[in-house]
Amino acid sequence: MCLNKSVFWNSALIFLLLTACSTPKKESATLLIYGGPIYTVDSTQATVEAVATKDNKILFAGSLSEARAFENEATQVIDLEGKTMTPGLIEGHGHFMGLGYNNLNLDLAHTTSYQEIIDAVTESVKTAAPGEWIIGRGWHQSKWTEMPEDIVKGFQTHYRLSEISPDNPVYLSHASGHAGFVNAKAMDIAGIELLPKDGIDKLEIEGGEVMRDALGRPTGIFTEEAISLIGKYIPESTPEKNTKAFELAIAACHQNGITGFHDAGIGRETLALYDQMKTANKMNVRLYAMLGGWDKALISEWYEKGPLIDSHHLLTVRAIKLSCDGALGSRGAWLLEPYSDRPGHFGHETLPMEVVKETALNGLRHGFQVCSHAIGDRANREVLDNYESAFAELPGLTSDHRFRIEHAQHLNAADITRFAALGVIPAMQAIHLSSDRPWAIDRLGENRIKEGAYMWQALLKSGIPVINGTDVPVEPLNPIASLYASISRKTLKGTPQGGYEPDQKMTREQALKSYTLDAAYGAFEEDIKGSITPGKLADFTIYSQDIMTIPEVDFLKTEIEMTIFDGQVVYTKKE
Repeated sequence: MCLNKSVFWNSALIFLLLTACSTPKKESATLLIYGGPIYTVDSTQATVEAVATKDNKILFAGSLSEARAFENEATQVIDLEGKTMTPGLIEGHGHFMGLGYNNLNLDLAHTTSYQEIIDAVTESVKTAAPGEWIIGRGWHQSKWTEMPEDIVKGFQTHYRLSEISPDNPVYLSHASGHAGFVNAKAMDIAGIELLPKDGIDKLEIEGGEVMRDALGRPTGIFTEEAISLIGKYIPESTPEKNTKAFELAIAACHQNGITGFHDAGIGRETLALYDQMKTANKMNVRLYAMLGGWDKALISEWYEKGPLIDSHHLLTVRAIKLSCDGALGSRGAWLLEPYSDRPGHFGHETLPMEVVKETALNGLRHGFQVCSHAIGDRANREVLDNYESAFAELPGLTSDHRFRIEHAQHLNAADITRFAALGVIPAMQAIHLSSDRPWAIDRLGENRIKEGAYMWQALLKSGIPVINGTDVPVEPLNPIASLYASISRKTLKGTPQGGYEPDQKMTREQALKSYTLDAAYGAFEEDIKGSITPGKLADFTIYSQDIMTIPEVDFLKTEIEMTIFDGQVVYTKKE
């Protein structure tokens, strides 16, 4: 039987229309990247040939032939030309505005002697207005190639500084931020005088020290909480300068391949600035902000309203930062046994430990992560003890607390496994090993160094992730240097042969994960970033060399070639 021709063609047309309507339209990519090694930090496929993104999300990661199916005439194509790509790097502990201000104030990070500090301040005095404060940061006496003749308790004295700047007050922060060096003019303004005849120092301050010589004269060095005696007289910054510092910090992140940043302690003024920058569409890095625990009123306000989980993943506020001791360089880190190079001195407890317990309980109740700065072994133990006590009191709220210890630099061997047992994440900056280890042995002695200093591999093997970073501006933001320290445990000059305590080195895979997926986990964000996985945010870092295979001796030659943030190229290295 023959079908009527018109009936046949009508039926065929209807069939084709129905088929076309039922076939889902293939999504098209806004960006296609291929042409070099791509390391995903995704356990299901460690490397891929190509990545396709749509707007600010990863659409596909896999073979180039499959990725091509998402390409159309509007797709931007990036050929890596042999360069290497990873997920966007995350600075796991830094100070964002400090990064920006380091580019505005006197940068002393590369000074290698007291004379170089004098030279730098001398130049600043020439252009400073009468009475204007000269502010700088970055000096570190333990890194100097030579020490001045006049030293007290291991530090320089102010006399030469006061001589070259008699009329301009000077405040120079130690690289660690845990000590300040000032001239006579600054001390005059603050009312710092000779030790009274009755021998009672009315300027003694708990948790810090105004250093004085044998005659009771202040040397110009203020440590830990004593810094506030000077700091309250330093003029506040201007809104214009704050905005400039913010913009400089964004640019520095992009130049260093940083797409996410854990900001370790901010106050209400900085938080207001971040809100302004986000509203103005200038928030071009993902900030995970820790509220500064020093402002009790601010913390109470946030307890009431709860964490801010930004739907655009640009500004998240769900952590509280506590500062529990000082730094090793200023001998402020709180130790179980005295400093090897200053007998009888144990460092400083800069925050009553009951505050740690109280904050931990409130953090659990209100959904806030607690991140406690602890460098010395005593401080780390005390923080772990207080976390543990809080967990025991509120066991029903501890299923996913992800509390952290920031730095966790020097641990007693008995406390290493407690991190994993309690689920406490160590946020450790590998670059501190490169910078500090040559002199840290003088502070702690050989046994404490070998048994508990910079114990990355021991912590990883215990079953807890380690978050990496630089603590910028304590160290430069450069992630390549910190990754190199992670895998080599050497100084940036490549010494010693084999590295310090080489059994604690990270593998390259561990190091990359510490800067990506583990850092994301430390901010409750592993589901949205930290690996090149479809559905996650399109943040990528592109390098001049294959950081997973190049010889260690060539690692520090690696440069950031390109940074992609939110699906957009935000930095390209100039030729």
